[in-house]
Amino acid sequence: MADMDADFRHETERLVLRDWRDEDWPEFDRLTNTPAVMRWLGGVADAGTFGGARARVEGYRRDFGHTFWVLERKEDGGHLSGEMLGFCGLKRSNAEGQAVCGMVEVGWRLREDAWGHGYAKEAASASLDLGFERFGADTIIAITVAGNTASWGLMKRLGMTRREDLDFHDPRWGPELNPSIIYAITAQQWTHSRDD
Repeated sequence: MADMDADFRHETERLVLRDWRDEDWPEFDRLTNTPAVMRWLGGVADAGTFGGARARVEGYRRDFGHTFWVLERKEDGGHLSGEMLGFCGLKRSNAEGQAVCGMVEVGWRLREDAWGHGYAKEAASASLDLGFERFGADTIIAITVAGNTASWGLMKRLGMTRREDLDFHDPRWGPELNPSIIYAITAQQWTHSRDD
């Protein structure tokens, strides 16, 4: 379990994953609560939906020591230098009544102008490292929908494999966002992929 008294911060070559501050939330809303970013996530969220998401993200940190952390570009003069890019990290799947409920899940949500620069892969790779090495996960899943080709394409590039046996219907959404499809990777598979 993480040290809950210390603020979480993890750096990669270009990025920082860190705990949330109160002032982050309005900026996250502004940058990511857009039609393009939210297309496969149920659409632009109203204030109540956004507040519920914030409570869940903060609850994962409190209850499990990990969450979908703030994702920032380092101050390095590069594309979006020093900017908040969105979030990436680990949560526990909250798909009630489904086989995946309670499993460690990697996820990401990046602002539109951060797409296509490898940020999501860099951050998700770091999150998988943390999930297996720091938080002791045996298996980590990722959830998306068939239409979100960018999302499941990244899952495949991370070495995750399709787990049709874990797919489920999410009653919150219509046919365009169903079924929820699952990719997964074990600690052994991740270690092997890193050694290759």
